[in-house]
Amino acid sequence: MAASPTLKASLRQSAGKGTARKLRAAGQVPAVLYGRSEKPRPLAVNAHELGLLIAAVNVENTLVRLDIDGERPQDVLLREVQMHPYKPEALHVDFFHVHAGETLHVKIPVRLVGTPVGVHTDGGILDQVLYDLEVECLPGNIPDGVEIDVSNLVLGESVRVGDVPAREGVKFLQDGELPIASVVGSARGESEAADTEEAETEPEVLRARKGDED
Repeated sequence: MAASPTLKASLRQSAGKGTARKLRAAGQVPAVLYGRSEKPRPLAVNAHELGLLIAAVNVENTLVRLDIDGERPQDVLLREVQMHPYKPEALHVDFFHVHAGETLHVKIPVRLVGTPVGVHTDGGILDQVLYDLEVECLPGNIPDGVEIDVSNLVLGESVRVGDVPAREGVKFLQDGELPIASVVGSARGESEAADTEEAETEPEVLRARKGDED
């Protein structure tokens, strides 16, 4: 894994909507740090620095080194980021304190690589169903994501969770039979096939009628 990005934070002594509005007006975002069996700590982080971080990492699974007022940096996950309904601005963020030996449940992104045979030669469509995989692992084993080569998929075939290569220290939590991506027939191809079938069937019906008349 790459080195964890660092984000500076400061303790805030008060909470409430009024305090949150003042923080945002000053270019800060209210935040809270919590962990298992730990008392929540109200924080504030720089809005610009937080925005750069959110744009650069996968929020679901990236460990961040949180530096609080010069304390020893702590490993955290961004558990929840509340965004403005129509502006690219964070309104509040929850940090989860991560301990080295603590097993985590996180989501990692799925990236498909290649063009399937069924798309290239048979006119099919690649239909991706799962965009994230749920995994269980220690903080130091969190994968950046999973790349799956779909080049050999033919029409009607799927790649499933169980097809993802095993990784040491990482347990995939979803049913192995769940499809991640499939190559399916295009709507145009299905329509053309239906038209062809109808065209082939109609003369037979006409001939049957002609026979009945004879």
